[in-house]
Amino acid sequence: MKKKILVIAAHPDDETLGCGGTISKFTKEGNLAKVVFLSDGVSSRDEKKNSQKKIKIRNNQALSACKILGIKKIIFYDYPDNALDTISLLKITKSIEKQIFEFKPNIIFTHNSDDLNIDHRIVSEATIIATRFYKLKHEILSYEVLSSTDLNFHKSANNFKPNYFVDIKNEIKKKIQALKKYNKEIRKFPHPRSEKGVKVLSNYRGMFAGLEYAEAFKLIKKIY
Repeated sequence: MKKKILVIAAHPDDETLGCGGTISKFTKEGNLAKVVFLSDGVSSRDEKKNSQKKIKIRNNQALSACKILGIKKIIFYDYPDNALDTISLLKITKSIEKQIFEFKPNIIFTHNSDDLNIDHRIVSEATIIATRFYKLKHEILSYEVLSSTDLNFHKSANNFKPNYFVDIKNEIKKKIQALKKYNKEIRKFPHPRSEKGVKVLSNYRGMFAGLEYAEAFKLIKKIY
């Protein structure tokens, strides 16, 4: 039976970093994937000059990356980048809730609740609130994002404890290929968001489950 997978991401590139390999695996199996971006991911950087141009470029990069991963449905919201804490949590929750009840997903991916990035934390919380009355059989998984989940030193070093692993040995190349569409996000190693950094994390998570490459998630809720 084919499944519907919904990825809820604060910014374009979070979907690829967090679960790109898994989404590629699911779509290759014939499942339908949709991603919802709450913010643009670039407008808070530097000066505001040319921000609309940068947003358009970033959105086009997201479309290209999603095409590689096999994602057919893409929604862009225009909430302020790195400033979701200035918006009513209820408003963000209703936006997510709308997408959930319209799409009716079986699997929902969202951010880790202890990430360093404020937008990630708010999206995680809003997702949990938005699904409180969602009765369709489903599971909710949180994903990790390099340079956010791993760098929150205010929290316990073990704030992300995965218990759900997906073998992406055959999808790691697709993940890297999609990530390269966000060309300004790729840095040189040892930066976490380098090609090598992504592969190292995939190897590390794979060791938890006897796999060469894996993406790791934390199962938040499952209704069966």
